[in-house]
Amino acid sequence: MTAQIRFEMQARDGLARSGVISTPRGDIRTPAFMPVGTAATVKAMMPESVRATGADILLGNTYHLMLRPGAERIDRLGGLHEFMNWDRPILTDSGGFQVMSLAGLRKLTEAGVTFRSHIDGSKHELTPERSMEIQRLLGSDIVMCFDECPALPATDKAVAESMRLSMRWAARSKDAFGDRPGHALFGIMQGGVTPELREESAEALKAIGFDGYAVGGLAVGEGQEAMFGVLDYAPGFLPEDKPRYLMGVGKPDDIVGAVKRGIDMMDCVLPSRSGRTGQVFTRRGVLNIKNARHQDDPRPLDEACSCPACSNYSRAYLHHVFRSQEIISSMLLTWHNLHYFQDIMAGMREAIAQGRFAEWEAGFHAGRAQGDIEPL
Repeated sequence: MTAQIRFEMQARDGLARSGVISTPRGDIRTPAFMPVGTAATVKAMMPESVRATGADILLGNTYHLMLRPGAERIDRLGGLHEFMNWDRPILTDSGGFQVMSLAGLRKLTEAGVTFRSHIDGSKHELTPERSMEIQRLLGSDIVMCFDECPALPATDKAVAESMRLSMRWAARSKDAFGDRPGHALFGIMQGGVTPELREESAEALKAIGFDGYAVGGLAVGEGQEAMFGVLDYAPGFLPEDKPRYLMGVGKPDDIVGAVKRGIDMMDCVLPSRSGRTGQVFTRRGVLNIKNARHQDDPRPLDEACSCPACSNYSRAYLHHVFRSQEIISSMLLTWHNLHYFQDIMAGMREAIAQGRFAEWEAGFHAGRAQGDIEPL
């Protein structure tokens, strides 16, 4: 397959890497965090506001968009970029993870998955071929192959069977994707927490050949220690010259630990979801804006942050609008969280380029260890 994107690794420090993924819609600086726009929107954010945080790429959700408003409708309206007013790269997941979470509403076969919509109970079938078709209709810049993601913990036998099914689906995804100049297809490594299965999966994916490779099947209940245990070896099974994407991760500590182990791309709903529930990420750790201790506090959320919430509003105000259930609370807290996550990525990119990642990481953890304890 003709290369659809170009990944240039510009620096490395230990296993941590920094570089650029070049696409027709713009460059993606790595390590990269992708905000999640599940239903063609990052909740509580305008597209230009998401871009202002420093995001180079968004993630869209195949499962949700195929159900509502429908991939064919989005295609008729000009594709996902025009539909949601985002002119930079978009990665879409395959729908496999969401279908897995439907539990009793799905039926799995070699062909694919049949399931009932969580919206209206209508019946649908998702196969590798249909997943590729949906993502083509959406106009995704980076397409994920269709996979099956078992929840952990699971038996080695169940994980092995699921992984091998995913590898067969990966080959079908590649065939269905075809040759699409300007678009990329990523394979997804599975195998749970078993090194031999991870290596088998990686070898199968490399034999098929993809533009990038994801480490899938993590952040599904195994815990950080087990996840880092897998990341201590799994990225090394993948090609050095292709982007490595850790799906569905995560918390700031998870992100830093993943980059330290050779990961280039991540996504998670956490910063936006937390913003809507009053959980705020700062350089000194996490605070809950609804707590009464903030009601008379004139300080910003984080004095080192330049986002609109920190530049223009006090903790007291943000506490008030959150407790009053005002929409501006979700907007400002989400903006802050996304800005903070992008600040982490920018800090790591600079530290890797300068060969001082270990120093940066130590400062990151030291700041969070202090907690939110500045005096009024």
